Amino acid sequence: MTKKFVFEEAVARLEEIVDLLSRGDAPLDESLALFEEGTGLIKKCGEALDKAEQKVELLIKSPDGPVTAPFDGEDEQ
Repeated sequence: MTKKFVFEEAVARLEEIVDLLSRGDAPLDESLALFEEGTGLIKKCGEALDKAEQKVELLIKSPDGPVTAPFDGEDEQ
């Protein structure tokens, strides 16, 4: 079972990764694994932010007032 993506948790983990990498004391293989994890989290966070932006734009542009349906017809990840 896959853990549900939580934006705030991903950002907190990214902060941890940046801290670990900035120390520069991790072995190369660990540093590469952290970097790979970080880039994956950045991608997911970017997608979540894009989705949120699309929802906000729909709410702003809707002539009939606020729209409650998700932009792409899907629920959260």
